[in-house]
Formats: sequence, structure tokens, C-alpha cells
Amino acid sequence: MNDFFYKKVDAYHIAKDFVIYVYSLLEKYPQKENYALCDQIRRAVISVPSNIAEGLGRSSIKERIHFLEIAFGSLSEVSCQLDISESLGYISAEELHEAELKAEHLSKVMSGLKHYLESKIV
Repeated sequence: MNDFFYKKVDAYHIAKDFVIYVYSLLEKYPQKENYALCDQIRRAVISVPSNIAEGLGRSSIKERIHFLEIAFGSLSEVSCQLDISESLGYISAEELHEAELKAEHLSKVMSGLKHYLESKIV
């Protein structure tokens, strides 16, 4: 088994790119949010590719799916937090829209991966 198979999977690379985009947004937040909302967003967004990688490192297909579902939850959490950020005026409506498009694309790719894995369960 290839120990770093996740590096060959599109979902991982798209998730990693999403992390970089979200981190760039966080640079605009006020200092007072550094250890509050920003910290929460950082933990949630980094959880997406991390759980994809961890899941694909497992030998059981059911475990792989489980970690992918955790990644979906983290992606939803980031989406919620960015929506709140826009309401607070920390990011623009255009930045939120761009983030939502990226998150939706990632979600579709992750969903495809999940369906592929489910088809492998005997």
C-alpha cells in the first residue's frame, strides 16, 4: 500500500488550495479575532485536507468514508464561519461568493470520491 496515496487524489489538492485561499482571507480580519473566529476557521479549514489524508491512509474502506464525512463536516463549518464573517464585515460579499464556489466544487469532488469508495464496499 502506498503510504501517501492521498497526494494522488484530486480532493486533497483542491482542499489544500481551499486552505490557502481561506488563509489569505484571514489576513484581513481585525486583530481582536485572531484568537477567536480566525482560530476557529483555521482549525476547521485545515481539518478538511487533513481528514482526507488520514482517511485515505486507512486500510478499511469504511474508515476512509468515515474520515471523508468528517472532512465534509469541517467544510460545512468553514462555510458557516465565512458567512458569519461576511455579516460582520470582515470579508466582502464577493470574497464570500468566491469561497462558496470553491467550497461547492470541493464538496462535489469529495462526494465523487465518497461514491467511488462506497462502490468498493463488498
